[in-house]
Amino acid sequence: MKSFVEIWRSYTYEERRNIAFYIGGIMLYKTGLEFFNGSITTLATDRFAQADTFTKLGAAQGVNQAAQCVGAILIAPLIVRFPTRTVLGVSVLFFSLMTMVLLVVDAATGGKIRESASSPTHYGTWNPNAIFIIWTLSGVAYGMVELIRRVIPCDIVGGDVGKLRRMDATVHIFYEVTGTVAAFASSSAISRFGNNYSFFLSPVFFALAGMVWFFVSVLNYSPYGSQEEYGLDEVDRPKRSKNYLVQVYRGISGFGESIWVGTMMVLGNRRFIWLVPGYALALYLHRFLENALAPAFAKRALGVSAWSQIIVGGSNFGELLGALSVFLLSDVVTTPIPWLRLDALMLNIVWVLPYFTTITGHTVDWAWRLAGIFIPISMSWAAGDVSLSAYIQAALSTGDASLADKYPGVSHLGAVMAFLYSTYITLYAVLSSVLGDVIDHDFSATGNIKNSLRRVAGIQYSICCCIIMIATFIPKGAFSVNPKMINGVRHDGFDHQEDESLKNFETRTRTDDESVSVVAV
Repeated sequence: MKSFVEIWRSYTYEERRNIAFYIGGIMLYKTGLEFFNGSITTLATDRFAQADTFTKLGAAQGVNQAAQCVGAILIAPLIVRFPTRTVLGVSVLFFSLMTMVLLVVDAATGGKIRESASSPTHYGTWNPNAIFIIWTLSGVAYGMVELIRRVIPCDIVGGDVGKLRRMDATVHIFYEVTGTVAAFASSSAISRFGNNYSFFLSPVFFALAGMVWFFVSVLNYSPYGSQEEYGLDEVDRPKRSKNYLVQVYRGISGFGESIWVGTMMVLGNRRFIWLVPGYALALYLHRFLENALAPAFAKRALGVSAWSQIIVGGSNFGELLGALSVFLLSDVVTTPIPWLRLDALMLNIVWVLPYFTTITGHTVDWAWRLAGIFIPISMSWAAGDVSLSAYIQAALSTGDASLADKYPGVSHLGAVMAFLYSTYITLYAVLSSVLGDVIDHDFSATGNIKNSLRRVAGIQYSICCCIIMIATFIPKGAFSVNPKMINGVRHDGFDHQEDESLKNFETRTRTDDESVSVVAV
């Protein structure tokens, strides 16, 4: 394995400069994000009525997830019209303004910053349901930033797969290191300043991130695209409107078309159908772990909502270890299958949650213990997630010709990811609110959440463990403990071979299209 110095020297001076500024900005951004997310989550658990705390929390988080899709659609046309670094910088500055809204509203309605850690929190007189609006606005901004974050690495290092993979791994490691430290720090900030003001540094960190990202060079941006577009192809191609609203409409219709194409590709092919439980379901379980189970345990079992950020910090540290594991063991574990199986087994650790509710005291020690327990769960998930992302890109490097003819404007990678991410959002939006209601009813009836945690954590995660484990045996060649290749694809992208199932899928689609054409004639 190459040393860090050798890897760093493999980049040009311009690439190293841009990577350094990008990582600096991403660390500032992640710090502000952890402070804001931790604060608003604990604020919601404290301010929503006790009878429906986690029902509303789940609903608000579901709305936030949907708003992220809206933000991504709104920002997509701007990436074509302006330099990526400029759009990224402006987007995070917009995010900074959105996080300030709640600070201004609370101060304007009489809210005050906590004088000391032992002092009570003085909230403003604003309606707690306004959290839905705040989370929606911030979700739009968050979706904008997250979309560009996934585009700019390719702009920095170009299409070199090796450079791109190493850059992604490096950025992910710094991102998770910052997330771990920031999560622990946000817990202290919430305890000291109150969750209505503990994120007062978030706008500052977001603004600093935006300014740092402006130092990234313009890269390969061209306002008119490549010069090839002004050849004979320009005569035959219809003029595309430059109106922003028209482009947003096309973005919405394109997103829907991508989901439809992705649905056909994933559900109609053995090569991809296992990604629904392997990627979408696993992602839902991870988010539910951090955004629902951790706050519920901290608030109802430990009695202090701020301690949920300590638990999330442990989860972030697990994600860091997972990314490092993939980085170090990429030559040994060449497919995502072993990581997914490990992830499925680690899900059963959540059975300790209902047991812990019977023995915990209202001390911070128990939050740290639970943080340690979350480490292996998140580690295995992160390793599987990173490996799956590489596998999906490698598997789609040879596209489906029939679908390419039928939907020329749809990226196969984008279509598959749009379908999988939409599946995750649907799962989270529906189940988080429904299962949150189970937690609320249990606490109202018994004064604790032992029985509800047994159902929404233990039973749910064990069932999902079985589903994910079974799904790992669907791909061809996956019956080995550590398969070197599945469906002709290694997770590192080497030794790629076109799978017969995809060929058959293309043949069936072409045959259907030809049959339709004959009937039409």
